Amino acid sequence: MIKIGIIIGSTRPGRNGEAVARWVHGIAAKRSDAQFELVDLKDFNLPLLDEAVPASMGQYSQPHTKAWAAKIDSFDAYVFVTPEYNHAPSGALKNAIDYVYREWNNKAAGFVGYGSAGGARAVEQLRLIMGELQVADVRAQVMLSLFTDFENFSVFKPDPRHEKSVNAMLDQVIAWGGALKALRKK
Repeated sequence: MIKIGIIIGSTRPGRNGEAVARWVHGIAAKRSDAQFELVDLKDFNLPLLDEAVPASMGQYSQPHTKAWAAKIDSFDAYVFVTPEYNHAPSGALKNAIDYVYREWNNKAAGFVGYGSAGGARAVEQLRLIMGELQVADVRAQVMLSLFTDFENFSVFKPDPRHEKSVNAMLDQVIAWGGALKALRKK
């Protein structure tokens, strides 16, 4: 059974991402075809990239980098829960992604975006980043609107129809995460 990390892509006080990620995790927990774990960037307290050697070299010197690398390496696939800030994912998420390299390789990723345009532009940028990290991003994604899925832009109340989108995305992440396992064994 593959293991999937659901990454909360915001560290901002008052963030909506934690509620969204917990909702995704709740839907995922009803499944029996994978294991799911919430991963909160706040728990890793990653400063602005402070490693002297590029991540692709795998020579991590900082304890926080080593802890983050171990966590990312423990998964077969990921679901990124991302806000859209100025047509992009959060700086905290981009920073966390850039900390490690090999730990991401030959895995799969799905996306749950939220924002005024459903987080679509943040997800577009994440797809480009995933390509460089050798992560297979799946087509199905979840788009949540601050206007219709949040009360007063802050209380998460998703349309029940989104559950189908979450499961469609998870179906693809599980399939690709499992298929890529053979590449990681080399």
